Amino acid sequence: MVVAATGFFDGVHIGHQAVIKTLLDYAEKYSGQSLVISFWPHPRVLLQKDARDLSLLTSIEEKKAILEGMGVQKVEILPFTRDFAAMRSETYLAYIREKYGVEAIVLGYDNRFGSGEEGTREIESIARKMGFTVLCQAPQMLDGITVSSTQCRLALKRGDVELASRMLGRDYSLSGVVVAGKQLGRKIGFPTANLRLREPLKCVPATGVYLSRLSLDGESFWGMSNVDSSSLVETHIFDFDRDIYGMDLELSFKAHIRSEMHFASLEELKNQLKKDEMSIKKRIFAGYDHE
Repeated sequence: MVVAATGFFDGVHIGHQAVIKTLLDYAEKYSGQSLVISFWPHPRVLLQKDARDLSLLTSIEEKKAILEGMGVQKVEILPFTRDFAAMRSETYLAYIREKYGVEAIVLGYDNRFGSGEEGTREIESIARKMGFTVLCQAPQMLDGITVSSTQCRLALKRGDVELASRMLGRDYSLSGVVVAGKQLGRKIGFPTANLRLREPLKCVPATGVYLSRLSLDGESFWGMSNVDSSSLVETHIFDFDRDIYGMDLELSFKAHIRSEMHFASLEELKNQLKKDEMSIKKRIFAGYDHE
């Protein structure tokens, strides 16, 4: 027996994780195979529904790694095409039964698929009539908020990386390659690693300065990261002096320190960065020294 959950699962946040846990528990109980079916690209890209404003919490690779790390036995990424979008929910359910042998499905509270955009209740009714076993997962709440990918993005766009990370169940991170910048930071004693994102659609937090944790070539470092109005992410890595251009870097956001500021001179900027560094290091020693 194959037990499946299907959806875009952007972020694989704690709401998604609850769906996956139900999936895994049911599959284990009945000695079945766990399957997650997702799509690429995001439906908004193809259907042009606010596609210009689309940002993602996870790349395909990140999403698959998280799901497989949770214990999902098989992750399938289907191409989201116009023909796929035109498929009715009954047709889609028949397709996954025929192609993957799905007999049971787990639905989140806001599952929606098929050209009729049926919601969870409608899909549950259709699936049961077709002979599927259906399990429905209640929404996950956090601080009075129903956890969703949209709420995670909104938190990041406010700079509230701590709330976003709580909803995700892990620190929000960006990954990419270190590239050369304008070298301004080096001139004032704060050299930075500029990050070219591996996934251009990844959601970048609001402008400002953040306490960050860096993973580089198997080592971890603390740093302070700045996001500017063009969504450029540059990080001053503490107690670090190496040439890392062209290397892969993962940056995890720990806390928002301050909003973006404008300075009349390089000296003002330098003085503020010194204050930021002192503030961040105090915070590290006070609350993160165990990491």
